[in-house]
Amino acid sequence: MKKAFLAVLAASSLTACTSVETATVSASEVATNGGEAVAVIQGTAIGLTAIFHIVEIVQSDLDTAVNKLVIAEAKAMGASRVDLKSAMTTPRHGIFALAGGIIGAPIAIATGIAVK
Repeated sequence: MKKAFLAVLAASSLTACTSVETATVSASEVATNGGEAVAVIQGTAIGLTAIFHIVEIVQSDLDTAVNKLVIAEAKAMGASRVDLKSAMTTPRHGIFALAGGIIGAPIAIATGIAVK
């Protein structure tokens, strides 16, 4: 039973943890440049790294948060583009690498407005 539990725990730790939150908005209440606002979208990705962020076990970077989460959700909602409002990721170089230690959990977040 212990081996099965450890196998499930190991397998689940190697899968990416992502979350996409959306809020449908009225075009008359949200101002955007060059289009009609459809929704506000926030994408969050939590990864897994080892040895001071050198070995990336589960990917979590701005490419994942922006392209695979926010833009993909906007396209699924019928938007033609995204007006990106903010993007943030855990720094992994310099003094920030020490935060990774043996095992690290970097996070990447992107927020934008889906525009038709």
